[in-house]
Amino acid sequence: MTKKVSRRQQILQALAHMLEVSPGERITTARLAKEVGVSEAALYRHFPSKSKMFEGLIEFIEETIFTRVNMILKEEDQAMVKLEKILGLLLAFTERNPGITRILTGDALAGETERLRARVVQFFDRFETQLKQTLREAEIQEGIRPTMPMNIAANLLLATIEGRICQFVRSEFKRKPTENWQDQWPVLMNGFFKETAAGSSTPMAQASYQNG
Repeated sequence: MTKKVSRRQQILQALAHMLEVSPGERITTARLAKEVGVSEAALYRHFPSKSKMFEGLIEFIEETIFTRVNMILKEEDQAMVKLEKILGLLLAFTERNPGITRILTGDALAGETERLRARVVQFFDRFETQLKQTLREAEIQEGIRPTMPMNIAANLLLATIEGRICQFVRSEFKRKPTENWQDQWPVLMNGFFKETAAGSSTPMAQASYQNG
């Protein structure tokens, strides 16, 4: 039996859809109400402002991504596999949710409140912190660490992902975030880690990495 979608969910889904099909256009509550098939007054019974609707989508992003990230961390043991799956998760999520991705790049937030942009910054800061934590745990549990300072290494990974997401939005969703990622990932990891055990500081060859 199909679960009935609440009016609140309908509004958020309609907003995400409009962000996808109307790039560059400012979304008004009047247009959104028409898309949902209700009055503007009905919208405000569920959300006190359009800003709160955007916040609802950001909360959906946070909950979806970090719930799955925690599952990956519990399921996997190797740092390289954790990193690949965490980064791949964000790429796949944005590919499946083009409209919402415009929020992550800030493209959809022009003219909106500073609080929304701050929430997006917070999301990426939290994501980068998780990458740093995974790198620290790799040193403790596996005896490997990045060949560059951890902060720089985590930022490199995040910048790579953000770049692909920005290309996706800039191409009006034609250039998929996951396109060629499986070919690029091994190259990115080649020499990324080195062993910390005494007497061994040679960068780890990617050939030793088994894709999990």
